[in-house]
Amino acid sequence: MTGIAVPLVNKVEWEGAVRIIRSIYPPIDLFEDIADPADWPLLISAEQKTNPRIMTSIGNIELVPPERRIGGVGASYLMASFTHVSLDRPSRFSDGSYGVLYVARSYETALFETIHHHARFMVRTAEPAGWTSQFREIVLKVDAELHDLRGGDEDFGPCLDPDSYRAAQQLAASLRFSGSDGMAYPSVRQAGGQCVALFYPDCASNPIQGRHLDYHWDGKRVDLVRDAGSGAVFRVIED
Repeated sequence: MTGIAVPLVNKVEWEGAVRIIRSIYPPIDLFEDIADPADWPLLISAEQKTNPRIMTSIGNIELVPPERRIGGVGASYLMASFTHVSLDRPSRFSDGSYGVLYVARSYETALFETIHHHARFMVRTAEPAGWTSQFREIVLKVDAELHDLRGGDEDFGPCLDPDSYRAAQQLAASLRFSGSDGMAYPSVRQAGGQCVALFYPDCASNPIQGRHLDYHWDGKRVDLVRDAGSGAVFRVIED
């Protein structure tokens, strides 16, 4: 990467970091099993003899190096982002050819990040107003050495463009190819928020399911969030 600006690497250790995902995605049995991840290919081969559609659930585990795979209770929350990828679903730090685990430092930041992307989907599909998809909060630990965009370096300003992912994808692909574990960056959707984009599942650990959430769509934006457990409803106040 000679001649190309490279962000500094900093240690990121976050207890109680938060990821919010759609509730329609169930745990994946293989990842939740106590079997050694090194044995997964053999287990998949055996299971395919009676369940040829198993790969639809598991995805492509070959996208994750064997030594970086995570197994056990809650592992689905860490693995699924890397085994279910598509060029039709690019993100800020991936063109869709490889997975990224996006995690926020706080619940509020995770909420604003997912509200933004959910609203874009609702606009594209012209959904009517009402309570829409259910989401679940995943609380986890982040522990990784990450290339850090939080310092305000103007060289990396284009990577935080609110409307274009092009510069961010180019930088991320280059860093990942060179061995990076991921990126730390300021939230683009909540002022003062912090996020990480992890390139491998073992950069996080101890995922625990938290709140179940409902988002309300008013026809133009997500205006309300409901805690499905307590029934409490909160109005979304944008910056």
